[in-house]
Amino acid sequence: MGMPVRIDDTLYNQARAQAQAERRTIAGQIEFWAIVGRTALDNPDLPIDFIRDLIVARAEEPSLSSEFVPEGNRP
Repeated sequence: MGMPVRIDDTLYNQARAQAQAERRTIAGQIEFWAIVGRTALDNPDLPIDFIRDLIVARAEEPSLSSEFVPEGNRP
């Protein structure tokens, strides 16, 4: 269920620009930021880039995933 929320114009414009770049809706971009932020607060020992990449990877279709190969076993 969607709920209207008031946000600062600057934040809205930043979300719009980032949403366009990442092919999300503005609401989807703000939700993504909220999920990343909440996860970062819950896991302060994890780097923010790792959190972001993990959330993006979990949202991808399984058919797009590739098998993990440890660095020492790469050709």
